[in-house]
Amino acid sequence: MIPELNIQQNSCLFLDRDGVINKRLMDGYITNWSDFVFIDGVFEALNILQQQFNTIVIVTNQQGIGKGLYTIEDLNNIHNNMLQEFEKNNIHIHAVFFAPQLKSENSDMRKPAIGMALKAKQIFKNISLENSVMVGDTISDMQFGRNAAMKNIFIKHETDKEKYDEKLIDFTFNSLLSFAKKLE
Repeated sequence: MIPELNIQQNSCLFLDRDGVINKRLMDGYITNWSDFVFIDGVFEALNILQQQFNTIVIVTNQQGIGKGLYTIEDLNNIHNNMLQEFEKNNIHIHAVFFAPQLKSENSDMRKPAIGMALKAKQIFKNISLENSVMVGDTISDMQFGRNAAMKNIFIKHETDKEKYDEKLIDFTFNSLLSFAKKLE
């Protein structure tokens, strides 16, 4: 258990997608379902985490749409298949929010801006962002969490060579599963 997270009835778990749920394509985009590969242990992790959090949402930047590399329909197909796999494994994800805008557009919806968190709050009125947790593997995920007053869990990959601002990170784990097991 991690008492500093202060998980309560109104806590929401926000998850980044690429690099947390599925394997990230280095210098590329997941453009169709055949490119989507779940990270080992994700189903076990989410089975544990849904016992801790009443609401779980995925928040993902998808600027490949803005670049014209795939369509919103392609992304919806990927997400529908992902959600079906979760349901087959008795995992319920309450919502998937995405920002299709280019980074250069400075959209309020695109992380590190908190538009997707505010949208979740609007739909799930009982959640408290201050009692919520963001799990991500990039600096923009950590900025998003901090900007929305959440606690941040950083998933550090073996291939990560970047230095990150430690003030943005509350806890570091090597996978969603290692984080979930710590909460168990």
